[in-house]
Amino acid sequence: MERRNLALLCAGVLCFWLFALAVGTAQGAGLRVAIGGTGPAVQADAPAAPANSGLQLECRAAILMEPETGRVLYEKAPDERMPIASITKLMTLLLTFEDIRGGKLTLDTPVPVSEHAYHMGGSQIWLEPGEQFTLDEMLRAICVSSANDAAVAVAELVGGSEPVFVEQMNARAAELGMTNTTFRNACGLDTEGHLSTARDVAVLSRYLLNTCPELLHYTGIWTDSLRNGQTQLVNTNKLLRRYSGITGLKTGTTSGAGVCISASATRDGLTLIAVVLGSPSSADRFHSATTLLDYGFANYAAAPLPTLPERPLALAVKGSAEDSVPLDYAALPETILIEKGTASALRAELTLPEALEAPVEKGRTVGKVSIFQDDTLLNEYEVKAAADAPLLTFGGALELLWQCLLGA
Repeated sequence: MERRNLALLCAGVLCFWLFALAVGTAQGAGLRVAIGGTGPAVQADAPAAPANSGLQLECRAAILMEPETGRVLYEKAPDERMPIASITKLMTLLLTFEDIRGGKLTLDTPVPVSEHAYHMGGSQIWLEPGEQFTLDEMLRAICVSSANDAAVAVAELVGGSEPVFVEQMNARAAELGMTNTTFRNACGLDTEGHLSTARDVAVLSRYLLNTCPELLHYTGIWTDSLRNGQTQLVNTNKLLRRYSGITGLKTGTTSGAGVCISASATRDGLTLIAVVLGSPSSADRFHSATTLLDYGFANYAAAPLPTLPERPLALAVKGSAEDSVPLDYAALPETILIEKGTASALRAELTLPEALEAPVEKGRTVGKVSIFQDDTLLNEYEVKAAADAPLLTFGGALELLWQCLLGA
């Protein structure tokens, strides 16, 4: 008798669930502000430093960016298209590191040297056709000595040929939003139509810093050697010895591009990217980059992210065998960029739905954390589902009912 009553009860629950699922799916779920605040604020565009900020830069174009948020702190002709010389190699490095991450290559992978790579001019390590180095050795040659022959050899390894690799470079640039960039080769030698901008270089540099921090192991090397010490490598980025906190990234010099650099540095938890294009001399390049970085560190700081008073670990799910899904707050940084001297308190607001409707996929954005300074929205960060919650089908519901009967 008890088993029969239990079965009737489960069947009734099943029918009610099916009715509720249909109604709930039609109505949807509204968002609520779970923590703090009286309503959504309007985000103000973060202004770049004005042209009369007092910075004296000897270059055609420049930009200063904070890589965590992508906020531009200073700009000079940031969207003017021009050659960027060996800063091009940042894209070559990105595609290479992505293949390493994807398991297609390892740092021990041998890199053959073709006749085409052998004939590269400019900065080089004098590779010979048929000579082989490991990918790790080639990366050191590219990052430290800006070797064109090494860059092309690696490009041929990754793409099969340099022309195919260049197609991959341009496709990746488009994906990253580098709308004013066109690559014609893998190393940055002057070629008609091989152009980018200070903003696009900063976008690429930012992406590298945020996704390939292992690159800094190579860009931070001051001196090294290859061929059992016979070939000496000395870093072309002299700021490694002159500027406190410098970590990279890449220099470049050609007759068409002038003297260029994308420099990254970190102090007191704040990382900045300074891009300088078209300087008349190496001294002007490094002075301009130093001026930009000094300006950024003098006027901005990395403040600790305000604590959320409440931080739910999971959200309820309707229409699934799973009662809830855990939440992923991994997108939240430890610090946030603020202007120095601003006394206004920071606050955080968490926006989440009351419940989620199945199906829910792992990685789906389900809410956000908004960071305010007074009534100004500084930034927003996604909160994601950390697990799947599949839709409970009729068959699944019957299976639950059967399990319930067996357990009775």
